[in-house]
Amino acid sequence: MVKKGVEFVCENCGAVYPKWQGKCDACNEWNTIVEEKIGGEGFSNFAPKKKGKIIEFVPLSGSQQKLERLTTGIRELDRVCGGGLVPGSVILVGGDPGIGKSTLLLQACAKVADLPGNPECYYISGEEAIDQVRIRAKRLKLEQSPVNLASATEVKDIIATLEKSAAAVVIIDSIQTMYLEEVESTPGSVAQVRASAYELIKLAKKKGFTLFLVGHVTKQGAIAGPRVLEHMVDTVLYFEGERGHHFRILRAVKNRYGATDEIGVFEMQDQGLVEVENPSALFLAERQGNISGSCVFAGIEGSRPVLVEIQALVSPTGYSSPKRAVVGWDSNRLAMVLAVLEARCGMNLSAQDVYLNIAGGLRISEPAADLAVAMAVISSLTNKPLPADMVIFGEIGLSGEIRAVSQPGLRLKEAHKLGFTSAINPQNHSKEKKHYDMTVYEIGNVQRLINWFN
Repeated sequence: MVKKGVEFVCENCGAVYPKWQGKCDACNEWNTIVEEKIGGEGFSNFAPKKKGKIIEFVPLSGSQQKLERLTTGIRELDRVCGGGLVPGSVILVGGDPGIGKSTLLLQACAKVADLPGNPECYYISGEEAIDQVRIRAKRLKLEQSPVNLASATEVKDIIATLEKSAAAVVIIDSIQTMYLEEVESTPGSVAQVRASAYELIKLAKKKGFTLFLVGHVTKQGAIAGPRVLEHMVDTVLYFEGERGHHFRILRAVKNRYGATDEIGVFEMQDQGLVEVENPSALFLAERQGNISGSCVFAGIEGSRPVLVEIQALVSPTGYSSPKRAVVGWDSNRLAMVLAVLEARCGMNLSAQDVYLNIAGGLRISEPAADLAVAMAVISSLTNKPLPADMVIFGEIGLSGEIRAVSQPGLRLKEAHKLGFTSAINPQNHSKEKKHYDMTVYEIGNVQRLINWFN
């Protein structure tokens, strides 16, 4: 036996240090570095080295096997995964506690198990007892689905069981509860998560089943454990949403078999998560027209156009420095837009509190929302509402120019489908200008925004 040693690993990002320290230099978090044992058989530098074999190279050209995807029957989940589940793929699902990860995966597992031919589906829970999962299944009216259910945490037992099965879909809930006896650290540690995930992923690639790994998230919203976990899997999905809202957004931040930033929209109801086929109509359902500080933004999430309401409230500040509060958008982006309005349009916002909200709980990251945010702020400041049947999109530059954004035709098509008759967007220099029977106002500078409120 080789003498075992220790190393110090950050539980947040996986950085390794030779000795303990209070702050991690990689992620700047405090008190996240823990001691882990290393070494033993198979880990020593003095272990006998096996000579490698020659690998075979092939040309880029050649035939390839077509990927036969397995559709779950939940169209929003299939959309986010790129059109269905690819055999042998590994999908990591993260989200806040209680957001609905286990509910969605149990519904997907039951849907697949009920498909013609009854593909074998395994739901392995390391956090809940079997009776607890059965209670959820009964509430979702899925208790009659032929799903193989187990409560286990030892990875070697799970691998031994799955090797003798013909599994099509396997769900591990969650990867932070799994452990290997060979790794001398507690479940949930960086070493355990990395080693357990590696063994399960290796088995999924060997057997050809789709593996779902549920991951906990940190207080910053990132998936807990080593960052290498997101590199090991094929797809990373984040389940977003506020507990005060009944909407849930499933977003793909990594996908080797489909588009990234694709979203699926669900609504939390008594019978579980119900997919929303037309999220734009749902996000705008409670919108009230003829209100200042409100406008509709035509955005793109992945390959899907989504219309959402942007609300702004501008009021005189009672403090020495004005307050900026943002929900659902980047606060730094708001500060830039306000600075451009002051410098290029002569607006006085330095003595005003500005509150910005994306209605419905959706978080927007694309810069195409700049123009809609600016229009909402000006509308609130002047107390003059925008037309209720108008959509707005465009990126604002520091010099005040309105920059073109991607897929303007798709945005206008979605707006026309929902009954909008006019739009404000950047100048379109492309040859194709199809506006779908809408009145389109193309502007090139933010100074022209003031004309709408004179």
